[in-house]
Amino acid sequence: MKAKVKQTAISGECDHSRLIRPAWLVVGLLFVSACASSAPRNVANVCSIFEERRSWYRAAKAAEARWQVPIAVNMAFIYQESSFRARARPERNRILWILPGRRPSTAYGFAQALDSTWEDYENRSGNYRASRADFADAIDFVAWYNANSQRFSGIANTDARNLYYAYHEGIGGFQRGSYRSKEWLLQAADRVQSNAVRFDSQLAGCRSDLDKNWFQRLNS
Repeated sequence: MKAKVKQTAISGECDHSRLIRPAWLVVGLLFVSACASSAPRNVANVCSIFEERRSWYRAAKAAEARWQVPIAVNMAFIYQESSFRARARPERNRILWILPGRRPSTAYGFAQALDSTWEDYENRSGNYRASRADFADAIDFVAWYNANSQRFSGIANTDARNLYYAYHEGIGGFQRGSYRSKEWLLQAADRVQSNAVRFDSQLAGCRSDLDKNWFQRLNS
């Protein structure tokens, strides 16, 4: 929509202030949008992530409480899947090594959830109209999936490695052991396990501070 230009009653000149204010507003909104979708500065340190994004910590705590899967495990999954990028997608296949082709899957967002799996999550969890690009929805999805893997496959909620096998292969695929023949997946699951252990250690040192409200932090 074009901005309406107001003319002064005396000279007929444009009132430029009416144009400048909306322009700055648009720039501000773009800046906020960019900040919301960009990854945190230090994605390898869960304390740094939560210090920078306090709302993420609240969402991670809520998912942990709802599904009884540790924050460190769920965060390690998102780190592996998207490096905390809200709109991450798989790279497109290449035609003749040059032309962009189709993407290999419908995976999208923080958790790289497929269209069908996300729809199943919405229906079964009651979190209707959830967004894969929203961190709170994404970490709730990861915790929900891991809770189901624990329930149906007997995987401990702290066993990030086997939970990741089930996350990637599906619970049926995990039970069949389909991951055993995929060396790249075995290596990825090792990284998830290592990151979960590291995140858990980091979180132990900063969780009490993260649990403080703004007034407590101001006076600490």
